[in-house]
Amino acid sequence: MSETGTIVKNGLWDNNVIFVQLLGMCPLLGVSTNAVNGIGMGLATTFVLVGSNVVVSWVRNFIPNDIRIPAFVIIIASFVTVVDLMMNAFFLSLHKVLGIFIPLIVVNCAILGRAEAFACKNKALPSVIDGLSTGLGFTLALFILGSCRELLGSGKLFGMDVLGPSYHPAIGFILPPGAFIVLGFILVAVRWLNARQAKA
Repeated sequence: MSETGTIVKNGLWDNNVIFVQLLGMCPLLGVSTNAVNGIGMGLATTFVLVGSNVVVSWVRNFIPNDIRIPAFVIIIASFVTVVDLMMNAFFLSLHKVLGIFIPLIVVNCAILGRAEAFACKNKALPSVIDGLSTGLGFTLALFILGSCRELLGSGKLFGMDVLGPSYHPAIGFILPPGAFIVLGFILVAVRWLNARQAKA
């Protein structure tokens, strides 16, 4: 597999920030009450990941090693401000639902981790691919968890009735404890799939 393919596969699945590294759990559990919220939060985080990775890769040789982490945080915070203002301007209803979790992207350790582990050691193009694949892997995890919680908690998906009027919604899956329960089953399924793939 090519280097680019390896970066993409690592970000999307093999080294997924949620399924494997268990990073960024706060927004995952806090906003994944339905599929739309999950996709919105995931794409906002992807934007910040790609933008901060590019800038960090550009300025990596000019930042003294002793202050690199504060510098990375400032870069990340700048992109979080941009995405916060853009969502407020163009996606107001989603911005209101996601609320405080948008500014909190700046403390998502998955983003700082990619800046420190990858972008500060690589050129811009590989850093863009890494940020994009890692962000889409994060979005995938949010979408799967949000879809499961919405389906079980309301019988709907993307606001459309899927399970019919005879289904009795299990409200608990929309509440915080439901997020932990569904995430646990998803992690078991991911481990089972990886183990099965390793044996094949």
